[in-house]
Amino acid sequence: MPKDATINARVDKSLKTKAEKVLAQVGISTSDAITMLLHQIVLQKGLPFKARLPNKETARAMAELDAGKGERFSGSGAELIDHVLGARRKRKA
Repeated sequence: MPKDATINARVDKSLKTKAEKVLAQVGISTSDAITMLLHQIVLQKGLPFKARLPNKETARAMAELDAGKGERFSGSGAELIDHVLGARRKRKA
């Protein structure tokens, strides 16, 4: 298939640099990666990954954090999960 079309996209410089480093390790160019993405979009008749809006609870939490509020937690990942699940269990009871 001839490559006879151009796509121009504006992206964050840091993101582009980081992605190019990963792609170089895999041995493909950014152009090849974009071509692969477009092939997958055609094959799957949509994005090859889930693109969803956050649910109401997540949207509220994101807005709270954007406003500089929210609960701070210091501890391990396992302790955080226990903390979150414990709070959810209490709400359901």
